[in-house]
Amino acid sequence: MSKTLLIVHHTPSPHCQEMFEAVLAGASDPEIEGVEVMRRPALSLSAADVLAADGYVLGSPANLGYMSGALKHAFDVCYYPCLDATRGRPFGLYLHGNEGTEGAERGVDTITTGLGWVKAADYVVVSGKPDKAGVEACWNLGATVAAQLMSDL
Repeated sequence: MSKTLLIVHHTPSPHCQEMFEAVLAGASDPEIEGVEVMRRPALSLSAADVLAADGYVLGSPANLGYMSGALKHAFDVCYYPCLDATRGRPFGLYLHGNEGTEGAERGVDTITTGLGWVKAADYVVVSGKPDKAGVEACWNLGATVAAQLMSDL
């Protein structure tokens, strides 16, 4: 029996892409066994994708102090179909912002609380070009959420 980690991302910039790739690498570490990693761009996410997964990592730029419209759209698509079926599932979040990200964090907190998802790791927030510590934090985020799923096998 295996578990599925779904990475839902909006990567409109090279900085977001670098963070996404680090999360994916951490989640796909060879030491993590029995966890399949799926990835979906936020704009093409379906409720079926969310229902088929056992845990989630969400990635978004923080635009004008809020999560991207793409990630908000993903939540809009899956919220009610997934409301009861996904309660208790772990999730992580990474954000890239050039200015404040508090509104994006608060928005994700509100929606994931409504869904009943459980924060599996500290959020990773990077401003400007991701430095080595930011990339490592993204790698650790992916690995942490995947390892949590592995421990549930």
